[in-house]
Amino acid sequence: MTRAFARAGLAALVLSGLATPVWAADLPTVAGIPVDFILFALTLLGVALFHNYTLQVALTGLVAVSAYKILFTGFKTGLGLAGFAGHLGHEMVTLTNLLGLLMGFALLSRHFEKSHVPVILPKYLPSDWKGGFVLLVIVFVLSAFLDNIAAALIGGAMAHQLFKAKVHVGYLAGIVAASNAGGSGSVVGDTTTTMMWIAGVSPLDVLHAYAGALVALFIVAYVAAKQQHAYSPIIKHAHEHTRVDWARVGIVGMILAFAIATNVFINTTFPEMADSFPFLGAAVWAAILLSIPMRRPDWEVMPETLKGSVFLLSLVTIASMMPVEQLPPASAVVAMGLGFVSAVFDNIPLTALAIKQGGYDWGFLAYAVGFGGSMMWFGSSAGVALSTMFPEARSVGGWLKHGWHVIVAYVVGFGVLWGVVGWQPHEPLKMHQTQGAVSAPGTPAAAH
Repeated sequence: MTRAFARAGLAALVLSGLATPVWAADLPTVAGIPVDFILFALTLLGVALFHNYTLQVALTGLVAVSAYKILFTGFKTGLGLAGFAGHLGHEMVTLTNLLGLLMGFALLSRHFEKSHVPVILPKYLPSDWKGGFVLLVIVFVLSAFLDNIAAALIGGAMAHQLFKAKVHVGYLAGIVAASNAGGSGSVVGDTTTTMMWIAGVSPLDVLHAYAGALVALFIVAYVAAKQQHAYSPIIKHAHEHTRVDWARVGIVGMILAFAIATNVFINTTFPEMADSFPFLGAAVWAAILLSIPMRRPDWEVMPETLKGSVFLLSLVTIASMMPVEQLPPASAVVAMGLGFVSAVFDNIPLTALAIKQGGYDWGFLAYAVGFGGSMMWFGSSAGVALSTMFPEARSVGGWLKHGWHVIVAYVVGFGVLWGVVGWQPHEPLKMHQTQGAVSAPGTPAAAH
């Protein structure tokens, strides 16, 4: 319990370090830390200590933070209930997109699992620990052009079958890390890189994030695969005569195609519309509804998925209310620090602030905010989505104990990126482009 309090306190200190001096002067503080951050840290502490009641803890934290800001500090959109309503209105598209993706991809995951592809996969994977290694590489590759939530859920569905539902927590952390690493160097693989792309960053300016992400993937995949093999190895020859349900494979492809096409079309053609309607979530559900005549979705997973989704939405909403107005001057060290902050804080506002401020090496920033959320199970949307499939992942202590390799991989990968590529900062983007990035967050955090 002492360690949990220490982690929560550290989170509050790190988060408060991002606030400008004016916030520290104008807002109520305790030991120099704004009360907002302390309430957020206490919520994270509750999640760490009571992982069987994470939804209740998150909702309690949301009510506490909302009441505090309504009564004492107000919001950027105004004071009291009117300011609160304005803030929710500003965040509603992001939250709705996130809800649609989480609920929709849960059904996608079930379609993929029932397609029998995960069942026959062992025939094509090595039978020892290298099979688990290759699976994480597959998740990495998928995430380069799919949403990282989808990549993590597909990886989870495959792992569920490959290891007969006995998946080690360290391997779950590996799946999340692989999905977040895979999206870090692609402008269509992660929300944060898509935001940079909308703002005018060239896809080539984030591509070198893979120099660190590939190293991080190798470390995570090796350790996680070894952990999983010792815990529950791949069972070969179990379903050699199983046939693939190609209709369900087609449904999975259609859902992903709708999501990708919508994301690319809206963000490249009408970026100013991205904050006016949850296009991505709507596209996913349009594909699901169109697919019903082909195969019935597993609606039975919806109640449990809804609980996990509401939990994530609560944390994202709390994070959006934190008084983070300015980041420290851009540098490699600051970028690395943002990766640790992303483990406990929504990376969308962090990325938006970094784009507005400028002076970053975009590849460094993409790697940091993309992969950094993997260090905590609730640090990225991929982690929270996977925890709906594997509730045993909802333990901060368990994640840190068994997923320690993710932290090591993040630091080593960042060091390789820094040493091999070098810090190459870019000039601040044009104001009209930056405004587009801040106002068009698109999909939820990844990872987060």
